Amino acid sequence: MKKIGIIICGRYQNCGGGKCLRALKERVGAFSIYPPDEEVELVGYSNCGGCPGGNIEYVPEEMVKNGAEVIHLATGLVVGYPPCPRINAFKKFIESRYKIPVVIGTHPIPRKYYEEHQKLPFWEKTDVRLVASELFHDDESVRKAYD
Repeated sequence: MKKIGIIICGRYQNCGGGKCLRALKERVGAFSIYPPDEEVELVGYSNCGGCPGGNIEYVPEEMVKNGAEVIHLATGLVVGYPPCPRINAFKKFIESRYKIPVVIGTHPIPRKYYEEHQKLPFWEKTDVRLVASELFHDDESVRKAYD
């Protein structure tokens, strides 16, 4: 069984997590890295604390205490506007401090955001396709289902 934690953007602190949980169940988006027959358990769900990300220092510790083996930084950090400028720093800090892998992304990128972000320079400048590569494998029908 793989135990995971999810950290979302503070702008979406009231998010109920529906898309993330659905994607985890369906094994799409960044959750496609887990085989369908592998059991997964969500052991923590929180937000970054808002800019500049104060919870990043503490929330992963709680998740690790609950057995987290990997932490996902939610898709909202990638496709919210503006995209989180600290996402790479969050990943590096968590991996260094807590010795746990961090995956950038959760649910598939909704089609409406995917199409709009194609027009913006952020993805090119930050190599987001390399950093969050699992988010770019879903086909159009999956992206549309997450609009």
